[in-house]
Amino acid sequence: MVTTGEQAQDRDPEPDALSPTSAVTGLPQKRFYRQRAHSNPIADHSFDYPARPEDVDWRKLYPSIQPGQQVRFADIGCGYGGFLVTLGEMFPEKLSIGMEIRVKVSDYVVDRIAALRRKSEATGAGAYQNIACLRTNAMKYLPNYFAKGQLEKMFFLYPDPHFKRAKHKWRIINQALLSEYAYVLRKGGLVYTMTDVEDLHKWIVAHMEEHPLYERLTEAEAEADHITPKLYQSSEEGAKVVRNKGDHFLAIFRRL
Repeated sequence: MVTTGEQAQDRDPEPDALSPTSAVTGLPQKRFYRQRAHSNPIADHSFDYPARPEDVDWRKLYPSIQPGQQVRFADIGCGYGGFLVTLGEMFPEKLSIGMEIRVKVSDYVVDRIAALRRKSEATGAGAYQNIACLRTNAMKYLPNYFAKGQLEKMFFLYPDPHFKRAKHKWRIINQALLSEYAYVLRKGGLVYTMTDVEDLHKWIVAHMEEHPLYERLTEAEAEADHITPKLYQSSEEGAKVVRNKGDHFLAIFRRL
């Protein structure tokens, strides 16, 4: 059968089908950045990381950073960056960083932020200059990036539950790591945790309450925090749980 030029043209894929950037939204398309959900945080991944916080050149991540300005919010395991973008919109005066161990996922967030900045600059708004993403292993290198007491808020939203007992040591919340988090978190700072896995929620609460440097916020205090409503579905994982009508388990802790 002979195919006419018009028929061949009809069969050509849409531009969006071939480009990692959507012609409609101008944002990267997530399907070009897919990666397995689980990553071994204990493995010897290849990372470039600073020897100390003073060695970090934050200007590369935040072009508009002012002298003396510091990152105050950290979204640990930021995934595809949905909640990180929300933080940037809610707190335009604060610098927020997303930290993600997976290569393609962190690439997506970097490209997403760059696209959002371009779109905002085109309208003269200049937004999203206050968010950035780093590919790193927060379980190993957090003190390499942040000074003592630097952070005001840390977020652990829908972390990998590592269901098998032998892999519980990979969980992002444990006694040793909680001490590191307490080091970079200022007194009165907050740790936000959210999961759809009840067993992991119980694990997090047990370890956080056992640690002497944290206390859990009361239910009333948690509900009064204006960030709380955003924790449920601003992230891609949270939105998926909402779509599937799953459970959410929230716990917020204060650094003593």
